[in-house]
Amino acid sequence: MELAGISAPSQRRKSLNSATRAVASTFGVLVGLAGVEHGFFELLQGNVTPSSIMIDAIGPLQRFWEYGTETALTIFPNFFITGILAIVFGLLVTIWAGVFIDRKYGAGILMILSIILWLVGGGFAPIFMAIFASAAATRINKPLNWWHAHLPAFIQGFLAKLWPWSIISFVVVFVIGVEIAIFGYPLLWFYSADVTFSIQYALAYIMVVFWPLSILTAFAYDIQRRNAE
Repeated sequence: MELAGISAPSQRRKSLNSATRAVASTFGVLVGLAGVEHGFFELLQGNVTPSSIMIDAIGPLQRFWEYGTETALTIFPNFFITGILAIVFGLLVTIWAGVFIDRKYGAGILMILSIILWLVGGGFAPIFMAIFASAAATRINKPLNWWHAHLPAFIQGFLAKLWPWSIISFVVVFVIGVEIAIFGYPLLWFYSADVTFSIQYALAYIMVVFWPLSILTAFAYDIQRRNAE
């Protein structure tokens, strides 16, 4: 059927697996925003040459607490240039993940952009999350037959009920974790820097658990939704 001169085949196809797209896009957007944040603090350090390719994104003059350093890697021997590139590629990752992740080469391009971001000061944790985001993105427009066959029905039902709370919980933990990593507060009001650092590490492990869990709940939701259609 045609509407206003536009045939149905020419209209953009909706993603086959909407929850899978949502989790891949969310992970990717957070990777990009983390890169922008790293780049901002690197930019503040100015036209300075780091002592090695391993750098502290947050320099001594910009640091809010002793453990608020945010270790990163850069192939450019200049904080100012590194900061600009991290911001630019962080924005590219954010836009690509938010808008184009379901395109034909969406997963591959997201991974390439994320690797470049990692090489120009975007931080270490984001590159691992980018791997999960890209892996999930490869399933956006593909049937989840393998998962349907290997996940027992009762597990599928349980995981499906956790969507979208799994990804919402992850985003909340992520934001809290980044805030503590940079500022240390409000934990520093109650605990020492060492205890605060330990809690920050615990949050990091929780986030790692949420990466595969969020993807599995999205898969389960999409499988059950398609079975109900």
